[in-house]
This record gives sequence, structure tokens and C-alpha cells, in this order.
Amino acid sequence: MTELLTAAQMRAIERAAIESGEVTGLELMERAGRGVVESVFEEWPELAKAPHRAVVLCGPGNNGGDGFVVARLLKEWGWEVEVFLYGDPAKLPPDARANYERWREMGEVAEWNDPAIEDILDARVNDLVIDALFGTGLTRPMPDDTLRTWHGFVPNVTHNDPATRPKYAAVDAPSGLCTDSGANLGAFPADLTVTFHTAKVGHHLIREGRYGGGPGLSGKVVVKDIGLDHPYSKDTVQLLEPPASFRPKWTIQHKYTHGHALILSGGAGRTGAARLAARGALRVGAGLVTLGVPGSAQMEVACQITALMLRRVEDGEGLAEALADERLNALCLGPGMGMERARDLVPVAVRTQRAPYVVLDADALTAFADDPEALFGMLHDKCVLTPHGGEFARLFPDIAEKLNAPAVKGPAYSKVDATREAARRAGCVVLFKGPDTVIAAPDGRCSINSAQYERAAPWLATAGAGDVLAGVITGLLARGLVPMQAAETAAWLHVEAARAFGPGLIAEDLPEMLPTVLCDLGL
Repeated sequence: MTELLTAAQMRAIERAAIESGEVTGLELMERAGRGVVESVFEEWPELAKAPHRAVVLCGPGNNGGDGFVVARLLKEWGWEVEVFLYGDPAKLPPDARANYERWREMGEVAEWNDPAIEDILDARVNDLVIDALFGTGLTRPMPDDTLRTWHGFVPNVTHNDPATRPKYAAVDAPSGLCTDSGANLGAFPADLTVTFHTAKVGHHLIREGRYGGGPGLSGKVVVKDIGLDHPYSKDTVQLLEPPASFRPKWTIQHKYTHGHALILSGGAGRTGAARLAARGALRVGAGLVTLGVPGSAQMEVACQITALMLRRVEDGEGLAEALADERLNALCLGPGMGMERARDLVPVAVRTQRAPYVVLDADALTAFADDPEALFGMLHDKCVLTPHGGEFARLFPDIAEKLNAPAVKGPAYSKVDATREAARRAGCVVLFKGPDTVIAAPDGRCSINSAQYERAAPWLATAGAGDVLAGVITGLLARGLVPMQAAETAAWLHVEAARAFGPGLIAEDLPEMLPTVLCDLGL
């Protein structure tokens, strides 16, 4: 998996490299500027073929220093370049000041309050606008005077015909994006964001509000290597990639070797969600999957299933009897269960002495909204909770309140922060669903399954998709994956199954696409 960093973590890595003598700040700035120009030419090859016109907007910190490097390199390429500086050049950090002076040997630097800036930016004669105002360093809302200029010209330029408007490239992040949380503190969308060493957490997190956070603001994100290295830390967030440790089935094994999952359903007319979950568990490779149903639903379910097994589980006593089978090693409760049945069965499932793996979703979470602490007191480290936003707010109302509060400065409280806090409180893995699904363990390990950028799968927003995800997690637990690994692998497979099917997807299609995805992985 690829590490995602916060702004503070990235600064610490840069500082350590500079202090060790591995590299100088000026060298890092030069590499960053060259990375931006390379990325612009790679994204828009036509801009590399002949001189064009650019406006470079530089800020008062090292992001502005990167901008001066970009301006110099474009000028050397033969471009006509206008540079504006927000702030006092005498107060620039030393490395940024050095690059300011190098640019001043080639061209002018206009002040931000120069009346000409709005005419220049709105003239529509520019081919490229470089945003090097604040990058990852903004810890406050965008200043009013930048907002007036920024939002005065960009809507008139950026949202017009792509063939006639300038390209908009951001250095590290669109200025005004909180790169820890995805919160928009006054940013406007970029076509291209060039960041360094690794993407930042906020590039992959969605927030309510204008443009929807990091993915909506960043455009295409390109990561450029600037020659840094750092040791792995469990404090960093991981971006999910294709699972590397997902074991294929062995030919010498039998069905029980691959686990027996039990999916509990609701009553008559409420069995569809559990059947979807069970199908997901079976398709991902659990050796045997049984649906536990009350008597009122037996005929309904029996008419709908073939490869799935059926067992009558009327109440807590019936579940306890089922759990006496030691081959049963993973449970899923919640999809379509109903509140009363969930309150009856969840305590039996999580308190059994044999402690199989347990996935709690949907009604199994909402059933404890009046007393979440009662649920947390029963949970153990072999449990996985899979809430969507509403269920998360019912179980963790104080955490959700912090997450949903309007962001007024950076670094803002993020979905990563919220999920980590929830996992510590619950004492088990929490998978917080969404296009930016965040998965956290009680020890602080955390990952993001980003269904954004090239992995976007908007058709996953369909009824029943979450039920399938719960079933896939359960199937992987039955196969022997530990909770964090099972949740991460299932989330990644879930998105890939949706992408493999494409538009028009309904929940029933997801399990049927899993064989294709698994074959593509060589599994």
C-alpha cells in the first residue's frame, strides 16, 4: 500500500532530510518546480511544443518558492510569464527568497494588490495558470483579498470552454484545500495537482460543501519523486492497492478448510439484504455459507437459494445452538434483520465463548443507537463494524458532530481522525463507508479505499451494495484473514467489482463480478 501523509508529516520528512545533510532546501525546491513543469508538459503535450503564456501566482511561503522555480523554467523554455506575489518579498523564507531573487534576474514580480492582476487573469490570453499560493501550508481560511481575486476571475475562466480557457495547475494542493481533511477553506478546482513524495490524506477525503473536498478540488493528482525517503510508521494512512497477501485456495483442501460463514437474516419480506451478503461471502471464496432465518422466512429463502445453505435460527437460543458447530468461524448480522431481532441476536453472537469473527452492519448497529456503550462493552478485537454516515452518527454522535462541523481552519478534523477515534472507542476495526471509505483498527492503523480519480465508481451508490460489502468481509474472515486485512481487501474488491461491471450496476451484480476481479489478480 502507498502511504498518504499529513502536511505536518511531510514537513517533518523534509526537515529531517535537510538536517541530515541528505539534501538542501534549495535542491528540494528545484526538484519540485521541475516536477511541476514536467507534469504540465506530460498532461498537455501541446504546451511543450511551442512557447505559450503563463501566470504564476506565488504565496508567502515555500510553496511560493516552488512557483518562482516554475516561472524561471517556463521562461527558459521561451514562455511569456507573469508572476504575482501575495506577501512581502522581504519576509519570504530563505530558500523561497533565493528563488525570488533568481526570478527577478529574468522578470518582474507584480504585487498582489496591483490593479492589473484582475485584468491579466481575466484577459483569457493565458494558456496556463500556476497556483503556488499556499499549497499544504494553509492553516486558516483563504484571506479575503485572495478570495476576491481568485473567485472573481476563475469562474469566468475555468468553467468556460476547455479549448479556450487556460489550464489550471496547483503546486502540492489547490490553495485553500486542507490536505489533512479534504476541507475546502476557499479553494477552487484545479485541472491538475502536482504533489511531491506521496499524495496527501486530504487529496482522497471528501467533505460536504463546495466542490466536495480533495477529489473534487484536485483534478488529476500526479505525484513526483523529489528524492526523499522515510521509514514506515503505523501512524501514516495507507492508500489501498491490489491485495498482495490474499491466499488462493489450495487444491488439496476441502470446503471447511476455507471457512463456514453464517449470515443472519430478517423475517418474511426482509431477507433480500442477507441473501446479498451471503452471495458476496460465497463468491469471495468462503467454503460454506449458511443463511440463518426465522421460521417465518424459511419458505421464502428456500425458494431463492441454491449454493447457499439454510438453517432455522429463530432467536438467541437458536443462534447459540448454531454456534456450537466449531466449524462455523464467521458471522454477519444486520442486513435486513430488524431492530428487535438484532437486539436479541447481537449479544449472543459477540459474547460466545468461542468468539468467531463477527461483522456488524445496518440494523445491528442502529439497534444500539439509544445506548452505544452497551454495544461497545460487548465487542472484542475479532469484530468489524461497517457503518455508513448515518449509522456512524447514531453510534458515535459526538465524533460525528466534530466531523460534520464546518471547517474554519486547518488542519481540520478529518474522516481519518473520526474513524480512528471510533475504532479506539469500539475496541475493534471500523470501516466507515463512502467513496472515501476509511478503515481503522484500535491500535491506530488506518487506510483509505479511495473510489476517486481513476478508480471512481459512482454506480456503487445503489441499494444493497453495502450488504454485499458486509458479506464479502465475512467471507474473507471465514477464509482466515484477520479483521483489518479482511476489511481492507473487501473494500478494494468491492470497488473493483463495480468498475468491472460499469454503469447500470445493481447490487446483485457485485458478487457475480468478483470471479472476474479475482482472476485478474491471479487468485
